[in-house]
Amino acid sequence: MSNTDLATNRIMARQNGIVQPLLTDLYQITMAYAYWKSGKVNDVAVFDLFFRTNPFQGEFTIFAGLEECLKFLQNFHYSDSDIEYLMQILPDNIEPEFFAYLKDLTCKDIKLSAIEEGSVVFPRVPLLRIEGPLIVAQLLETTLLTLVNFASLMATNAARYRMVAGKNVSLLEFGLRRAQGPDGGLSASKYAYVGGFDGTSNVLAGKMFNIPVKGTHAHSFVTSFSTLDDITSVMLRHADSLEQYNMLELSLEWRKRISSIIDVSPEEASDGELAALMSYAIAFPTGFLALVDTYDMKRYNIQGLRHGQRMNGHSGYNSNCGTNVTRISNSTVIRSTYGYSTVERTLRSGLLNFCAVALALNDCGYRAVGIRIDSGDLAYLSVLARSTFEQIAEVFKLPWFSKLTIVASNDINEETILSLNEQGHKIDCFGIGTHLVTCQRQPALGCVYKLVEVNGQPRIKLSQDVGKVTIPGHKEAYRLFGADGHALIDLLQRSSEPAPIIGQKVLCRHPFQESKRAYVIPSKVEHLYKVYWSDGGICISPKPLSEVRERVQSSLRTLRQDIKRNLNPTPYKVAVSDDLYNFIHDLWLQNAPIGELS
Repeated sequence: MSNTDLATNRIMARQNGIVQPLLTDLYQITMAYAYWKSGKVNDVAVFDLFFRTNPFQGEFTIFAGLEECLKFLQNFHYSDSDIEYLMQILPDNIEPEFFAYLKDLTCKDIKLSAIEEGSVVFPRVPLLRIEGPLIVAQLLETTLLTLVNFASLMATNAARYRMVAGKNVSLLEFGLRRAQGPDGGLSASKYAYVGGFDGTSNVLAGKMFNIPVKGTHAHSFVTSFSTLDDITSVMLRHADSLEQYNMLELSLEWRKRISSIIDVSPEEASDGELAALMSYAIAFPTGFLALVDTYDMKRYNIQGLRHGQRMNGHSGYNSNCGTNVTRISNSTVIRSTYGYSTVERTLRSGLLNFCAVALALNDCGYRAVGIRIDSGDLAYLSVLARSTFEQIAEVFKLPWFSKLTIVASNDINEETILSLNEQGHKIDCFGIGTHLVTCQRQPALGCVYKLVEVNGQPRIKLSQDVGKVTIPGHKEAYRLFGADGHALIDLLQRSSEPAPIIGQKVLCRHPFQESKRAYVIPSKVEHLYKVYWSDGGICISPKPLSEVRERVQSSLRTLRQDIKRNLNPTPYKVAVSDDLYNFIHDLWLQNAPIGELS
């Protein structure tokens, strides 16, 4: 093993955290003892880890969590304290020799084959295939499931957000405070990045996983300033000349100059807000991105409502997308469904103060980054802000000002972004938290871990629910591509069968419906499994997170658009070979009990 591999292994071990053999269900330990007691120590098993249904009412899933599974195998060992604890909680009749057996267990005899992390995957196709001693393979079940389930669900959720947002809009994960505990928060940040997000607010995730860290300030920073007298430092050195400039004087002067351009009187603006934004700009002159909705977000001309109409909710509109207020075309002309000027005073203080400070920064040789809007009608407000920036850019001959970044947050979900797209928003970046990190639309993927072979003999789980019948035996998986270059079908075969050949006809069958079958002539054949762990070590080193992230997007590009669409997507086909089909149904008949009528 090279020095590089050793360094990689040390890093992986250091990041493993609480993932250890006791992070499991008790019944794995009790089964292990029953196996041991029954003389099954030398039995060799094959387990498949797979899922039955795609999440979020979609037709694809992103596989993630493989690197963490390899870390787990690498560090699998029961410590002295683990053994002492198990001796306390297990019945007194457990033989001492069993604990000695557990103490010496490692994963040196386990072989793990997997689909490449970051790949698009589908129901019934095993993500992991685990081969080795029955007892050890059984003890791995719960931990492997917990490492793959949430990781894949989270990466899939993030990938769906990336698709609806489009490639030209940045996505930031802001969900740590709403995540399911610290471990959930770290995992969410990691796999949101894998799925296509551009950065996170989570500082520890940035350190651990080398994810870009982004953030501005909260409303509390703005409200902590009441008047201009709260400012203790007003001077800023010019970026080039290093000459000292008075930012307060510059900001007040600019506020007065631009007030007539954007039709907002300086008297309408909050001095406390100006003090806060100016202080933040002095602290971060090269990264000034300000929250601008602390004041004047919800001043309405209630008399503008038509007779008989009622305000919906607490503020008369849906705060995410302004459903009851505005529909926006590419034009900046905005009309309210509630009548004349319902939102005529929105963002006045924040935009005026931000623009004043941004222009003062420009006098000092710096360029502001942009604004964040955290409430209100995001489509309307983004168009209003962009129009304001363009006006100032034109008047003062500052082309860059029209391109200032507009960040939107506020409980955004997938449907919100789709609605905002329809309304012609001008948002450059979405900060997304709760709906992303908690996967509110579907909180679990539902991966399962099933025994498919013992000592070379296939095993099948039968059920009245055909969806829960397992596909037995040691299998290989292939992805067959059509003439247009898109993935056409995933094919499961018995491992003893020859691989499909490009240009040659392959009979593909539904695993349980006899009449569903079709011939496929593949233009390309991709073998999905690689051996990642064998003989006690990693065979293929995990790729950096950035490369796994790229893999997600390249893998998604292999799917037709109708499979990826948000509404009524086309199901992707998963089939079995003719040989495997017959094998399944022969084994089914052999194992199914024969009823008796009387």
